[in-house]
Amino acid sequence: MNKLIRCLSEDGTVLVMAADTTELVETARRYHETSKVCTAALGRMLTAASLMGTLLKSDDYSLTLRINGGGPAGSVIAVGDPRGNVRGYVMNPHIELPLNAKGKLDVGGAVGTDGHLTVIKDIGMRDPYIGQIPIVSGEIAEDITSYYAISEQVPTVCALGVLVNPDLSVACAGGFMIQLLPTADDTIIDKVEDGLKDLPSVTSMLADGMTVLDICKKVLPNFEIGVLDEENPDYVCNCSKERVEAALLSTGKESLLEMAEDAGTQVRCHFCPKVFNFTPAELRALAKSATEED
Repeated sequence: MNKLIRCLSEDGTVLVMAADTTELVETARRYHETSKVCTAALGRMLTAASLMGTLLKSDDYSLTLRINGGGPAGSVIAVGDPRGNVRGYVMNPHIELPLNAKGKLDVGGAVGTDGHLTVIKDIGMRDPYIGQIPIVSGEIAEDITSYYAISEQVPTVCALGVLVNPDLSVACAGGFMIQLLPTADDTIIDKVEDGLKDLPSVTSMLADGMTVLDICKKVLPNFEIGVLDEENPDYVCNCSKERVEAALLSTGKESLLEMAEDAGTQVRCHFCPKVFNFTPAELRALAKSATEED
């Protein structure tokens, strides 16, 4: 079962979060039939969106991450909510790349570095908050760390990982984030940095059977921490025929009437395998509706 936990240091200076997202990343892999490197890229983005989503203040809020550095994978998008639930996709999910110089899946090569990481927060205002930074490495964790430093001025450490089996299934996936709160001073920073020395990778810790609470304690060994809350995030798509109808309406009357000339129209969700079918009569009714709204 997917698990996400948030903890606070006893002195109130450090927030730490960790997530085991293995099952939801495997769901995404099956939905999108991703290659190994695209599974790693999408899995990291989904984990980041899950962790970051839990920082939102209201159940009605949402967060969207988009990264595109001009690499062959194209855009990678993940959407998260305050419960840690996520959905996402890779524009080109089947591309393959050789391992990088470290013998790891070359996520940075798939994503590219000539572009931006964009964070969009829908927090109930008329216009969403949009933060954008140049991509640092395309490996995603470093880019999330840079986003918080530049756009939100919050000192943050982010680590993300996805381990893919030879049969392309997900062996384990997860990540953690550490954020310094305004009360943290240089002494606290030193204690955090000291605890991160020689830290195993996220996938190594998960593969060794560590729980998300174990990971929080492992990354902050110099602090006493208490659990704030726990979630069981999942891969959740909120698509519906009504939402697709709204999207079709936005294409305009002429486009709808043109589609209505075919025997039928299928619209597949970007985030999940659902397919929505529209008859010519339904499309003409939508076109009429678009005319009335005009």
